[in-house]
Amino acid sequence: MHTAAVVGTGLIGTSIALALTGRGVRTHLIDRDPDSVRIAVARGAGTAEPPSEPVDIAVIAVPPSHTSRTLADHQKAELARVYTDVASVKALPHAECLALGCDTTTLVGGHPMAGRERSGPLAARADLFQDHHWVLTPTPETSEFALNRALELVSLCGAVPVLLEPADHDRAVALVSHLPHLMATLTAARLLEGDEHAVRLAGRGMRDVTRVASGDAGLWTDILAANAAALGPLLAALSVDLATAADALARLATDDPEPQGDALAELTGILRRGVDGRARIVPPYGGTAERPATVLSVAVGDRNRPLERLLGDLDEARLDLEGMVLPDAGEAPAPDDSVGLLVAPDVARPLTEALRDRGWAVR
Repeated sequence: MHTAAVVGTGLIGTSIALALTGRGVRTHLIDRDPDSVRIAVARGAGTAEPPSEPVDIAVIAVPPSHTSRTLADHQKAELARVYTDVASVKALPHAECLALGCDTTTLVGGHPMAGRERSGPLAARADLFQDHHWVLTPTPETSEFALNRALELVSLCGAVPVLLEPADHDRAVALVSHLPHLMATLTAARLLEGDEHAVRLAGRGMRDVTRVASGDAGLWTDILAANAAALGPLLAALSVDLATAADALARLATDDPEPQGDALAELTGILRRGVDGRARIVPPYGGTAERPATVLSVAVGDRNRPLERLLGDLDEARLDLEGMVLPDAGEAPAPDDSVGLLVAPDVARPLTEALRDRGWAVR
């Protein structure tokens, strides 16, 4: 790949352009907002000059409701040999492309699974997609050449390609992206009803839960509307759980002890299901489902007050632990006693080096 065009210089489009330009691809930037293009160019994302001939690939980085029309216009102008998009919904834009008579042999639907709560070219980063999944949704009419070109784009951006059917993609992102965004927004909206002293008490938990709620409301309206068929049933099922929780809490708030036992059991069941669901993506003790936590074994049996010294050295290392497994308590430490440190995979190496620098034997 030598040349590319990015249509839409928002967060995602400019981040793609920065990644491509950084890998030596001459990237042309196109946007209806000239200021957005100027900022992207000033950040080193590419050039505002139009290409003199069709580029190797064009990335349509506009909202889902504009994807098909934008693609049709640029195919008519012969902007590129291959086209992809970054819309977070795939089935509806593809159907609209067919209705508009787009050449879908040169089109590979795409959705990089990365983003930020900020928007616009100023928020863009060249490493935004590093090690993140990037879904591609080729259809039966997609040419092998087009798919290979899209795979090259994903590789140049440092992402991990995942191939899905458009409908399967839409159901997946409804569950793992669109529903969480809507819930974060609904939770954040409750803050408008809160007393000032309550809002001042908001800490990390509330900030984490509502982080994505600061996204572009217009863009997210477009996304949720485009994926209404997949998102609606999930929201309906969630509303049943919310009603169950509200009913249980109402019974717990009464003075009658008789129904409170069942209410506690129902509430506990809801919370346990949440623990089990989160464990599918973030197992206990850190890591991920694909990369579980690493266990570092630190010998402590032959040291004076070893646990206290180890904890002090861990504090100085300023690296987070996910958990700790202590040796069996006894009258005196055995020479082969060790402490197990549970750490996320990316912490294992720097923590091992830090502890060894302090004289600890680490496996």
